[in-house]
Amino acid sequence: MKDKVVVITGASSGIGLALAYKFGIEGSKLVISGRNMENLMQAEYNLKAKNIQVVSVVGDVANQVDSSLLIQRAIKEYGKLDVLICNAGISMRALVADVDVDVLHKLMDTNFWGTVYACKFALPHILKSQGSIVGVSSIAGFRGLPARAGYSASKFAMHGFLESLRTEVLKKNVHILLACPGFTASNIRNTALVANGSIQGESPLEETKIMTADTVATIIYEGVLKRKRDIIMTSQGKLTVWMNKLLPGLMDKMVFNHFAKEKDSPLR
Repeated sequence: MKDKVVVITGASSGIGLALAYKFGIEGSKLVISGRNMENLMQAEYNLKAKNIQVVSVVGDVANQVDSSLLIQRAIKEYGKLDVLICNAGISMRALVADVDVDVLHKLMDTNFWGTVYACKFALPHILKSQGSIVGVSSIAGFRGLPARAGYSASKFAMHGFLESLRTEVLKKNVHILLACPGFTASNIRNTALVANGSIQGESPLEETKIMTADTVATIIYEGVLKRKRDIIMTSQGKLTVWMNKLLPGLMDKMVFNHFAKEKDSPLR
């Protein structure tokens, strides 16, 4: 990936920042984006301290203009685009019966439309370079999760969009990867939205028992190198996808029971 130009959304923390370090250390030229200017500037400073070539663009992927400006900046800075990683995302934790509809809109705007906008503006350049588009997704894109209906819906939509796009460019030598980590030690759950749209704050998961962002970044990097189609990163995730196809009724019960055991689960 040396001298490849890589755009990463949601790169000021978590998986996005870990991806920036991984691709940057391997010699890629980076354009990173995020909504929080202070966090993004700190990320850029830390990356440059590692002699990584990077520029940062403050913006919201849910805003079509911001997404356009992000891709324009990459082309202006480096003259090409080889890899787009759609990583920016938000989560939620609330029952459909309780959640404000605005929360569901916000999930779709960021997770789905943020991917659509970035892909739409990047596509002409990715076609030219015969490069890669990566959607950082979730098992929630294969199996709907209780108390996370908006998140699941946004990931299902991302999967459908990228699968359709992958088929459209089948003869163009463009690589499209859907990467699905397990639960990862990142900020996305701490900033998950609850029923009224406020931030959850404390994750209900045991952070010591889940994947690290660095591990996820390494797996995605290798997936781009090998131009893989899909990556499900955990054995539990693979089993969930497989069983959901064969025994969907049983999986309804198993998934309910699993999430009912969470700390302060709304399913109780």
